[in-house]
Amino acid sequence: MTEMPAPLSLPSRLAGTPTRDPEFFTTVKNRAGEPVKVADPASTRALVALMDMNAVMGGAASHWGGPSAFAELMSATHGLMFSEARKSGVEWHEMFSFVNDGGHCENGLYALKANYGFGGLKFEELKKFRSMDSRLTGHGESHLYPEGVLLSNGPLGSALPQSQGLAFADAMAGKKRVTIAAITDGGCMEGEARESMAAIPGLAANGKMGPFVMIISDNNTKLTGRIDKDCFSMTPTFESLKTLGWDVVDLMEGHDLQKCFTTIESAVERARRNPKKPVAIHARTIKGYGVKKTAESASGGHGFPLKGPDELVAFLAEIYTGLEVPKLFLLWADEHVGQASEKAAKKAAAQAKSAGDAKPADIKVQVGVSKALIAKRAAGLPVLSISADLPGSTGMADFQKAYPASTQDIGVAESNMVSMAAGAAKFGYIPVVDTFAQFGVTKGALPLTMAALSQAPVICIFSHVGFQDAADGASHQALCYFAMTSGIPHTRVVALSCSDEAEALVGQAVDEYAAAVKSGKTPESYVFFLGRENFPPSYGAKSYRLGSAQVLRDADKPSVVIAAAGATVGQALAAADKLAKDGVGAIVVNVSSINHPDVKSIGDAVKRAGGRLVTVEDHQRIGGMGAILTQALLQAGVELKRVRALGVEGEFGQSAYNAIDLYKKHGLDADAIAKAAAQLVK
Repeated sequence: MTEMPAPLSLPSRLAGTPTRDPEFFTTVKNRAGEPVKVADPASTRALVALMDMNAVMGGAASHWGGPSAFAELMSATHGLMFSEARKSGVEWHEMFSFVNDGGHCENGLYALKANYGFGGLKFEELKKFRSMDSRLTGHGESHLYPEGVLLSNGPLGSALPQSQGLAFADAMAGKKRVTIAAITDGGCMEGEARESMAAIPGLAANGKMGPFVMIISDNNTKLTGRIDKDCFSMTPTFESLKTLGWDVVDLMEGHDLQKCFTTIESAVERARRNPKKPVAIHARTIKGYGVKKTAESASGGHGFPLKGPDELVAFLAEIYTGLEVPKLFLLWADEHVGQASEKAAKKAAAQAKSAGDAKPADIKVQVGVSKALIAKRAAGLPVLSISADLPGSTGMADFQKAYPASTQDIGVAESNMVSMAAGAAKFGYIPVVDTFAQFGVTKGALPLTMAALSQAPVICIFSHVGFQDAADGASHQALCYFAMTSGIPHTRVVALSCSDEAEALVGQAVDEYAAAVKSGKTPESYVFFLGRENFPPSYGAKSYRLGSAQVLRDADKPSVVIAAAGATVGQALAAADKLAKDGVGAIVVNVSSINHPDVKSIGDAVKRAGGRLVTVEDHQRIGGMGAILTQALLQAGVELKRVRALGVEGEFGQSAYNAIDLYKKHGLDADAIAKAAAQLVK
């Protein structure tokens, strides 16, 4: 048998070993009794609070609970890696591969790295966290920050399997590098992670893995509450690790820094001595640790808990528990207060200027989703909500509050959620599943296909489409969601633009589902996509019908049709206003029904506009709504003389405070739409 050739030469892009100790440090001792300066976990928590406030003031969401739970474990891990590298004279990334699977904890790692000056990262750069101007995205992304992120993360459970590949490759190449992967208990609920938990020790036993250490932060807490109360206990899963072949080390005091260091140091030594036995450190932590209120809350303070910067100083003081808060942090908090005052003044001026405007306040599309489902359940239909830890974001929380007996949270397990719903459908329930679009169309793709094949249809509420999930970054930004669902047989894909549309169409979907079952037919599955931000309650449509497009703006002498869907409808209408000022008449159509477009209504509009069409979507241009629509029009015999499809051109996104920043960058905003339309008219 021919041996495997040596791997291609691929230099690491990770920054080298820090040349100095952390600016804010504390000291632990290694097994030799030597002092090791490591990042002070209190400084990590303080920096997370400060950088989170910057993001929140910019309009972005952020995370506190997860990184606060991991602070001691990450301080110890990096202190060990860097100190061993310095002592050996070898770059740290030649001795270790570090992977973070708790993507929502990445801001804690940014803070820790800035403390070391890692790769030139400075505290000042933390102030732009989650903004368009920063490489420090909401979750770790190697395409933007290769100096600090080896494997991109975000969707829980996705990085652990990739770390399995790292250790496998090292074994193939004969390298003794230690792979250290950190994961949360929520991440351990994902199917991908569970597969790796079996595969890593299995491959290792066959001599096919390099030394491997997995660090689990177990605090029995997910975004919406306690895992064992809302879902089921993870204790049997963690107890099974030993049976699977892991060398399990229990660390009961996950916030005792010295014990964390000693445990991780010992685990690395054990993995090196016997690569055939990977080590799992089962660390008990407290989500939101460091502040009493968040530590005791059911969610562990998952998101950033402060309402405003005036609360920061007291928050920092509690983190330091009576010790002096570093002056740098207090000055930063003062900056926040000043920025908040300026922002409040601008907001007051804007409100005064628009005081006479009777325009209804913008609201979330999710409001219409919950209204529709509550109404149908109240009417006696067996609507069953099966969630995967995100009902507060998707619009399902109000339904679940109204009908807890018709609700089950399955935890951080989107594939399982969809498959479970399919089973319920076979026995007469109307199952509604919900999650972010990125998780729904990736982890839910095969279960959705099998649900259709099993004649077990489900109704899906997939929110935070495309750049609407601006702050979380590329890992959370679904940009292929139409392409990944539109081809599934017996599945109708719908993009919701506003709350009124959501209330009407989701309600109609439930009615159609029930009517089909009662008539002895199999209903179709419905996949509803919606945004994150607030939108007008209505864009003025006269009526809403599943499968029908809505003409939202007409013109006496139209020169072009702008076809939009979902979150881009507002931008399309604004583009039409701009064109009107230049004497160009535009018809704006909300396509709504994506994979079965209303060819009659849209085709009639295109004919009136002389065959000129602009499509715009918060999606990759390839395989998106524009491609589906233009094909359908051509097959129906509609003459298209000039077409311009606006979408993302084969790139990933990045973090931004607001979606409009990304729309502008990728040419999906009103100005870009108007420009494209004007060019067609010339």
